[in-house]
Amino acid sequence: MIKRIMMVLVGTIILGLAVVGVSNMAGFNPFQSQRTDRSQPALLKSIKDISQYHAAVGNFETVLDVEDNIAGIPTLITGRRTLFVAAGTVDAYVDLSGFADNDLTLSADGKSVTVRLPEPQLDKPNLDHDRSYVFSQDRGVLDRIADAMEAPQQAQFFKLAETKLASAAEESRLREQAAQNTRSMLTGMLSSLGIQATFL
Repeated sequence: MIKRIMMVLVGTIILGLAVVGVSNMAGFNPFQSQRTDRSQPALLKSIKDISQYHAAVGNFETVLDVEDNIAGIPTLITGRRTLFVAAGTVDAYVDLSGFADNDLTLSADGKSVTVRLPEPQLDKPNLDHDRSYVFSQDRGVLDRIADAMEAPQQAQFFKLAETKLASAAEESRLREQAAQNTRSMLTGMLSSLGIQATFL
């Protein structure tokens, strides 16, 4: 009796696998995974007026090489060295609301103007998460066990990457390019009004 029941169960399983196989070959999968999105729609909380002219964007990339260990304990036992590739952009902008009364001087005939531009500013780095990732990681035995129980946090690498990209932007000519692009934009706009611009 038990043998007959086992044969029926085995036969049912084989038949089920055969049906699934034929269905897959025919392009139909009865066990296809589905996703249901019950998230609420995003709500607009506020609108903020800005007067910034984003004049240049710098594209940056860096490789972080970070090592954590405990003094006196071999890295084979505990320790971690991570190579993290980080990529992102930094915007350079000119805040046109920073114009003071004496920064724009129009000639008596209204055909020329002298302009003193505000200093270009650098925005916060915008990391590209699709292009930022852990390239490689060497870990000690204890760290491997810890990672198996709890996923390692990568927030520290993103934060460090933002600092590195911000420093690189400061050392680049991004501000100068933003100033040049802003002058070109204003020159074109004022020329269309018949006004010649001179920048201090």
